[in-house]
Amino acid sequence: MAIEPGRRFGSFEVIERLGVGGMGEVYRAHDARLGRDVAIKVLPEGVARDTERLARFDREARALAALSHPNVGGIHGAEEADGVRFLVLELIPGDTLREVLDRGPGLHGVPLIGWPSRSRSGLSSLIGGADRPHLQRAPSHESTQ
Repeated sequence: MAIEPGRRFGSFEVIERLGVGGMGEVYRAHDARLGRDVAIKVLPEGVARDTERLARFDREARALAALSHPNVGGIHGAEEADGVRFLVLELIPGDTLREVLDRGPGLHGVPLIGWPSRSRSGLSSLIGGADRPHLQRAPSHESTQ
């Protein structure tokens, strides 16, 4: 479902496509109501008719809404306009992961110091610290005695 620049969904006007994946297509859009650029993630037509995928899309929206972490982009809302469901997300400028990987090994201006810990920190927020049992309230193992 390629969306042409200029198409409007409520107060959002599509500027350009940023990427496509298994769960949706992501576009840069301008929010005329608030005067800012955002990313919108649109469900492809085939996915939009699949109740299981719709539930997954809703879970993604709720999970993002529950997070507040500097290494995870924020969500501004879950919308529907003209029969199209989409998430309104924080637009984070910069290179895509694909662009960084395509440049090959080397620094290329990417701040690598601290990158693994920042990535781990953001991922840990997504899974609620499941990789750090010592921070969970319940013990991760019990004595067999």
